[in-house]
Amino acid sequence: MTLLELDSYFNSFLHRENFPNDPSRNGIQIQNSAPDKRQITKAAFAVDACEMSAEKAAAQGAQVLFVHHGLFWGDCSVLTGNHYKRIAAFMKNDIALCAYHIPLDANEKVGNNAGLAERIGLRKIEPFGKWRGMDIGVKGVLRHPVTLNELAENVMLPGEKPLSLLDFGVKEIRTVGIISGGAGEDVVQAAAEGLDVYITGSFEHEQYHYAEESGINVLAGGHYQTETVGVNLVRAKLEREKHIETVFIDIPTGL
Repeated sequence: MTLLELDSYFNSFLHRENFPNDPSRNGIQIQNSAPDKRQITKAAFAVDACEMSAEKAAAQGAQVLFVHHGLFWGDCSVLTGNHYKRIAAFMKNDIALCAYHIPLDANEKVGNNAGLAERIGLRKIEPFGKWRGMDIGVKGVLRHPVTLNELAENVMLPGEKPLSLLDFGVKEIRTVGIISGGAGEDVVQAAAEGLDVYITGSFEHEQYHYAEESGINVLAGGHYQTETVGVNLVRAKLEREKHIETVFIDIPTGL
C-alpha cells in the first residue's frame, strides 16, 4: 500500500470532505519521496506531530506518521524556527505525515468521543456539541447511574488520572456529554441541554464559575489523555484490516 492508497483508506471512513469548516488541513500534510510507489510496511501513530514524534517514528522504522494534531492549520506557515525543525525531522527521515483533526474527533466508530463513550458504556448516543457548525461530540445515557468518581475510573485508562473533577451537579449521574481535547468552553452547551456531567480534556479557570453556577458536573480527563483514543482506534483498524504493522508513540504532556 502506497502513501496515496493509505490516505485514501483513512479518508474512506474519516471523510474530511464532510468537515469543510475545519481549518486543520486534514489528510497528507507531508508526503514521502515516492507517494505513489513506495510501499508502506509500518505506520506510526501519535497524538501530536512534533520533532520528537517524527524522530521516534523513524527510530521504529515507520514510513508514515498518523496524528490528530498536525503541523498546518489554516494558512500556510513560513518554515522558520520550531516549525522548520519539525518539518525537517520528517523530511530528513523521508517520513510522511497524515493528520486528521475534527474528522477524528467526530467519527462515530473510531473517533475520540465515540471511543470515550464506549469506555463508559454510553447508550442512546446522539451528536452533541457544535463547533463552526459541525457536530463534534456525543451525548447519551449511562446503563446505570454512577458517581463522578466512579465515572472517572471508567473514563481513564490504568495509570491515568483526570486533571480535575468538579462535583457541582447531581450525585447520581445518568446523562453525559463528551467533547475531547480543549473544549472546556462547551460546558455551556452541556449545561443548556441539562446534562448531568460534561466530559472534556482541559477545563480553564474562566469556565469554573459557569459550571458551578449551572450545577453541572465536569470531568476534565486531560487534553492529551482524551485524544489518545482515536489514533489508537485507527491504528488497530489499520492493523486488523490491512495487516500493516503499527506502533503507537506515546508522548504524554500531562496537560
